[in-house]
Formats: sequence, structure tokens, C-alpha cells
Amino acid sequence: MKEFMDRDFLLETDTAKHLFHDYAEKMPLIDYHCHISPREIYEDRRFNNLVEVWLGGKNPDGTYFGDHYKWRVMRSNGVSEDYITGDKPDYERFLKFVESLEMAIGNPMYHWCNLELRQFFGFMKPLTLETAKECWDFCNDKLQHDPDMTVRGIMRKARVAMVGTTDDPVDSLEWHKLIAADPTISVKVCPSFRPDKAVNIHKEGFREYMAKLAASVGRTELPDFQSVCAALTERLEYFARLGCRAADHGLDYVPFQDCCPKCADRAYKKAMAGEELTVEEAEKYQTQLLLHLGREYHRLGIAMQLHYSCLRNVNERMYRRLGPDTGFDTIAQNTCGWAIARLLSKLDENGQCPKTILYSLNPADNEQIGTIIGAFQSDEVPGKIQHGSAWWFNDTKSGMEAQMKSLANLGLLGNFVGMLTDSRSFLSYARHDYFRRIMCGLIGSWVENGEYPNCDASLRKIVEGISYNNAKRYFGV
Repeated sequence: MKEFMDRDFLLETDTAKHLFHDYAEKMPLIDYHCHISPREIYEDRRFNNLVEVWLGGKNPDGTYFGDHYKWRVMRSNGVSEDYITGDKPDYERFLKFVESLEMAIGNPMYHWCNLELRQFFGFMKPLTLETAKECWDFCNDKLQHDPDMTVRGIMRKARVAMVGTTDDPVDSLEWHKLIAADPTISVKVCPSFRPDKAVNIHKEGFREYMAKLAASVGRTELPDFQSVCAALTERLEYFARLGCRAADHGLDYVPFQDCCPKCADRAYKKAMAGEELTVEEAEKYQTQLLLHLGREYHRLGIAMQLHYSCLRNVNERMYRRLGPDTGFDTIAQNTCGWAIARLLSKLDENGQCPKTILYSLNPADNEQIGTIIGAFQSDEVPGKIQHGSAWWFNDTKSGMEAQMKSLANLGLLGNFVGMLTDSRSFLSYARHDYFRRIMCGLIGSWVENGEYPNCDASLRKIVEGISYNNAKRYFGV
């Protein structure tokens, strides 16, 4: 029997051990899509205890922050919401989480948490109810007193070279400015452009958001579709000046309608007048706006990320109570592969297709994505169109393996830009270690099975590329 989470955790072959320990493990990391706070980086926040960094709590405006992956684990164990997003004492919340985590055999959350304790705190015992008090005291002492356990110290420990935060177009990016001007901050912190509220013309709050967008560019209103495009371009150029490397779109599905800007203008004016749009009208506006943004991304060298096939906020009672991004989303089934292909094709007609990363929350879309990306590659950069890493509910050992096998079957795994955390927690960098072990395990098995030669120079190039170098090249770090 193997020891739990030993040095060779998830590394089944000698080749896998060599590739991980000699190459992957030593590489810096680029976390090009996450939801961490740039303010906490600038202020070098120090957390008081594990609950603050793991489970979070309530913001001053009544919204919630924290890791909703962990919240779902607790709910699945029958824990009262008072201990999850409520105001129960922190140690009691911690015990409820530990009690739930013990039931999470086979869940990546079990591995992530124990990896975080080992890598960042040096707590080597498995986290159980029996070790909970010892773990709580040991880790909290480090969080409160160790000079290297502030936010910046955690990032240094993880060898973070760059992070891409997620930012609304109307954001002032004041914290990014302060970070860029501070020579003591070694990590590159880049804003990422997330214009969902401007794209989602059919969703609640669209008109109110347009007023904010107008104000962000010094205007009283945006009277037509052309002015919306101009405002978003102005904000995107501002983001680019502050180091933006990527944009991100969180879409229910990727829309496409053959139409012209005049159709988008009619739909926009109708929505701003408070009239209800048909699905077709909304999609015409969305299509034209995505095309406009895609061309601007290409002009500015910004990568376009499309996240889709998520059915959000399905529990209406809990959505009314806690709001979005609190753990009540599911996988959706969409048939929008043709729309993605049409969108990319339209952008490609005049050589204006940007670098693009496609993520579907539905793993059934893996092969479809693999065939789409192969149709739109170019000589601008190897792997210009990417099959994004296993996302959210697919961010498991089997999910990562499935995504990489699909990419290897249908494209070039060696040009993959690799892992991201998509996380709100600074301890989540341990997920890069988890991914690299799984990646080396997969490649090692192919080598030892005679499916790829034991050519160390080639293997090193592939492993170090997926770990770091490909993302460095892709995002221009």
C-alpha cells in the first residue's frame, strides 16, 4: 500500500516521476484566469485563520465571497447554511468543513485541501476530525505570524509569474495601477476584460449597466449600438494600456445570427426602451457585439476566452437568499458548436480572428471543441485556437485526463497552454501541482507503453511547455 500523498503522489511510472520532479515541478506558473482580488495583492492581506482563506464570508455590501466548491461539499453533507455562508464561529465552521471533507473520497477537493496544507503550511498529516484542532492551531499561527504567509508571500511560494484577474469594463483598475507602480511586487498582475453585462442584453439589469458603462467613458448615455461598441473599445484600450492579456466571456451558450449592425442597433434601442426582446433579436445584438469585440481583441493582441454551457442559479430560493456565484450552478447541454464555428469563421474572413480559448462545462463537447480548433489555426502563434483546460465541474483527475486525451487525439497536446485555477482563493495554486502530476502521469504512461519514444529532449519540451512556457508565449509574458 502506498503512503497517502507521498512525494510521488499520482505518479505511477518511473517516466512520470522523472518528468514531474526534474521538469514540471520546477517551473513557475501562470494563472491566466482567476477571480482573486488585486486589492488584496496590493495590500498584502494577511488572513487570520483557515476559514477566512477557505470558506470566506459576507462582504460589506451583503454579497458573499469564498470558495463555492467547498460550500457545495458542506451542503452535500447536510451542513446547515449557518455554518457555510452564515455567521457561526469560525472554528465551528472549520469543524463542519473537516467533517464533510472526510466524506469526500474521490473528490478533488480532498486532494486540493491536503495539498494546500502541505505546500503552504508544512502540515503533513491528513486533515481529519482527529487532527482538526492541531491543524487549526498550527496553520493559524503561520497565517498570523509567519512573514511569508501573506498574500504576496503565498504567491512567491507558489512561484507565480503572472495572474490574470477578472475585471468589469467599468472598473477603474486602481489596484492594478498601484501594483504596477510598486517595485516590491514581483508577480505580474494583469486585468482581464469581462464584458458579460454588456453582452447579456436579455438579462436583468442591462439598462442600468449601460448607464454605468456610459459614465465610465464620460458620457451621459449610449444612444445606439455604435456608441456601445465605441465605449467598450475605449475601455478595452484602457485595459490594454494596463497590461491586459485576455478577455473572458461567460455565456450560457455561444450565439450566432447572420445579421448586420443595423439589426443589433434595433434590438439595443428596443431593450433600452424597456421592451422585451425575442431570442432572435437578443442573439443578433450579441453576435454583432462579439464580432466587434473579437476584432478589437485581435487588433490589440488580447486572447478571447469563451466559457459556455453553464446553467446558472438553478435553485431560485437560494439565489434569492445568497445571489450568484454561491454554488447553485449546473452543467447545461447546448448545441452551439456550429455557432462557435460561424463566429470564428466570420472573424477569420478578414484576418481578424483573435487568439481564442474555448471551454465548455459539458465534457461531452470535448471532441467537438477539438475539431473546431483545428479548423482555425494559423501561423500567428502555435496553438492559436485552444481547447481550454478542464473547467469547473470537470476540474477533476478524470476530467483533466479526458480533456488532455481529447486534445491529444485531435490536436497538439504539446502546444496546450495548461492549467488555471479559476479560483477566488490564494491557496488554490496547489491545483497547478495537482494538474502537473496528472499531466506527467498521463504522458509517462504513453511513453512506458511504447506510444511515444523515450526521447528526453522532446518530453522535456512538451512538459515544460504545458507547465509554463506555452502560456508565457501565448500571453506575451
